[in-house]
Amino acid sequence: MASPRSSGQPGPPPPPPPPPARLLLLLLLPLLLLLAPGAWGWARGAPRPPPSSPPLSIMGLMPLTKEVAKGSIGRGVLPAVELAIEQIRNESLLRPYFLDLRLYDTECDNAKGLKAFYDAIKYGPNHLMVFGGVCPSVTSIIAESLQGWNLVQLSFAATTPVLADKKKYPYFFRTVPSDNAVNPAILKLLKHYQWKRVGTLTQDVQRFSEVRNDLTGVLYGEDIEISDTESFSNDPCTSVKKLKGNDVRIILGQFDQNMAAKVFCCAYEENMYGSKYQWIIPGWYEPSWWEQVHVEANSSRCLRKNLLAAMEGYIGVDFEPLSSKQIKTISGKGQVVFRNGERMGTIKFTQFQDSREVKVGEYNAVADTLEIINDTIRFQGSEPPKDKTIILEQLRKISLPLYSILSALTILGMIMASAFLFFNIKNRNQKLIKMSSPYMNNLIILGGMLSYASIFLFGLDGSFVSEKTFETLCTVRTWILTVGYTTAFGAMFAKTWRVHAIFKNVKMKKKIIKDQKLLVIVGGMLLIDLCILICWQAVDPLRRTVEKYSMEPDPAGRDISIRPLLEHCENTHMTIWLGIVYAYKGLLMLFGCFLAWETRNVSIPALNDSKYIGMSVYNVGIMCIIGAAVSFLTRDQPNVQFCIVALVIIFCSTITLCLVFVPKLITLRTNPDAATQNRRFQFTQNQKKEDSKTSTSVTSVNQASTSRLEGLQSENHRLRMKITELDKDLEEVTMQLQDTPEKTTYIKQNHYQELNDILNLGNYTESTDGGKAILKNHLDQNPQLQWNTTEPSRTCKDPTEDINSPEHIQRRLSLQLPILHHAYLPSIGGVDASCVSPCVSPTASPRHRHVPPSFRVMVSGL
Repeated sequence: MASPRSSGQPGPPPPPPPPPARLLLLLLLPLLLLLAPGAWGWARGAPRPPPSSPPLSIMGLMPLTKEVAKGSIGRGVLPAVELAIEQIRNESLLRPYFLDLRLYDTECDNAKGLKAFYDAIKYGPNHLMVFGGVCPSVTSIIAESLQGWNLVQLSFAATTPVLADKKKYPYFFRTVPSDNAVNPAILKLLKHYQWKRVGTLTQDVQRFSEVRNDLTGVLYGEDIEISDTESFSNDPCTSVKKLKGNDVRIILGQFDQNMAAKVFCCAYEENMYGSKYQWIIPGWYEPSWWEQVHVEANSSRCLRKNLLAAMEGYIGVDFEPLSSKQIKTISGKGQVVFRNGERMGTIKFTQFQDSREVKVGEYNAVADTLEIINDTIRFQGSEPPKDKTIILEQLRKISLPLYSILSALTILGMIMASAFLFFNIKNRNQKLIKMSSPYMNNLIILGGMLSYASIFLFGLDGSFVSEKTFETLCTVRTWILTVGYTTAFGAMFAKTWRVHAIFKNVKMKKKIIKDQKLLVIVGGMLLIDLCILICWQAVDPLRRTVEKYSMEPDPAGRDISIRPLLEHCENTHMTIWLGIVYAYKGLLMLFGCFLAWETRNVSIPALNDSKYIGMSVYNVGIMCIIGAAVSFLTRDQPNVQFCIVALVIIFCSTITLCLVFVPKLITLRTNPDAATQNRRFQFTQNQKKEDSKTSTSVTSVNQASTSRLEGLQSENHRLRMKITELDKDLEEVTMQLQDTPEKTTYIKQNHYQELNDILNLGNYTESTDGGKAILKNHLDQNPQLQWNTTEPSRTCKDPTEDINSPEHIQRRLSLQLPILHHAYLPSIGGVDASCVSPCVSPTASPRHRHVPPSFRVMVSGL
């Protein structure tokens, strides 16, 4: 029957050596391997044990061939192994046993490694343990099957973290720390410099992925945030760019030395180096590794100086092969500690400085302490980099000097308005001021002062008041400015409307418009304002909103970024509400412009402010349009916006008050009676000038109108001749009345028609453009009518005579004809509707100069 070993089947485990021998072997062999890593070459002169000594066979599994890159590790460790074995023999620690190491080449291949392992079991002696394991894949396969053979494996180079799983690999031990052993050291370094926000950049290899996963678990719960986790296969530039986009300043890298050069070239292109960034990468790269991979990095247009510039200051993390402490055990050797099958060693930190790596600190895993060597670590800035961009939120506020200057101008404007108010109240009984409606003037001043007061509120922001107060000011300043505008311009437009209503009264009736009615008009305008504002406040009130702008560099050059904040008064439907207010105010201004245009020719300055209102509306309209546009474009610059708004309000209020009150003040001081003088001819002369200009313009354009003008002149001559004939007939009638009183009946029957023709002459002459001056010429040519001449003897007649007597008819005609002439003169351009007496020619008869009081225009309440 074949034995299990010869048949290749796993049989019962070989008998273990005595317990003291196994214990010594497990304790001393790792120590000797650690103490003699620099002994290269075989110890040839050591004495051999006698043939009768029982051997303790050790299976050595490692890559030895030169065809594999990691074969150099296996070949390189052999001198140290041989030196350790010789030292054990010389010190007689295992007598009467001796160590017998048998090497098997795994070639870093899973199939070949398994074959070597089974060949050693089948054809070799009974092995006490397995020594070796360099390649992670081969080591993990063999270590997983050790339990079935009751064998213990000790590795000196397998650092893969997966082998730390004692449930899966209970018989596996190693003298080298795991790759995960650096993670507690990294945690300690992050805490030392108070870095609480990091990012990871990992090559897509199992070894590096496992380290990153373990690091995530270590950092979790330690109040350290992994803000971004990036991985790459060949091109790391995309991942580097994403890290920068996420504002990662502390980068924990896990990649080999070939990829390290590419990573730093990408970092140089993205400007992720210098005083603002800190790279922490593995420290187990070969010495001067950047020189070996620089040629490949050059292919991506990364020059050597660029690569070195990006690498400057990076920190490498690796375990220390030998302890730097001079602590010795009872054996007199260096201290070596294992915990849960894992080597607890010392982690060193190196920093790349001036094209070389300098040790700057170390971490003791046993004591969990970090020691930074004094004055060795060097950062490129004045302090360690920040773990993120420090964002300093800064409220953009209105400059105090600017606010002070504009407030001073506002106070001057309010003092001026107060002076106008004092002037208006003091002189309210003066004819000039009394006729200009002092109550309306007071309302104009009040509106201006409210507009001035709103400037103080527009300048108060978060630097002066609290958030709640600022939100209240949003509503208050809107109400004050709106009411102030309506009060000032509403009063001006109400005054203009009264002038328009009186002097456009075509029926010439007595019209009384008192100030109470004007106050009702202004109150109605304010009522509309209040309705809009109350609905606005109830439905969609103004709220304080904070707008955040893009970050800006610190003007002082510090490693911080400033995020400007700006307060606004806004609501959900801001555009709709502003549109309603602007539409109402625009209609109010258009109505004021219409009234000002309609009353432009009324020539009593004490009554008519239309010219000044027009100027005010023009200036206010232009300034408001410009101010609103510029204010919208500069909403992110509070100083500029406040300056524009304040200057527009100051300018509009000041120019309005000055246009209304300065002319009155000047007139009252220089010639107080000139403002109320009746300039009866100005309207007619202005109208004639306009007609003359129009006629001249038409004549110059169209010569055909010349013939029409000549025709009108001839018609005028004909009408004058008819008037002469009528005068003769009237004279004959008068003579007959004086000579033959019996002819009264004849006059009544036959000559009333001719008298009616004279009285209706104004109606006849209205049909022709040239007939407007006929009756006036007639009066000029006949200063004294013959029927007005009476004999003295007939004046003493008894007053109780018949009412149709010649004397009574003569008296009635002498009184009625001038009145009728005056009544019809306006239809032919001979009188101004604003005149208070007949506008007759200086050569007219004196009896035509008087007008009954009932024909005067009554202006009451002014």
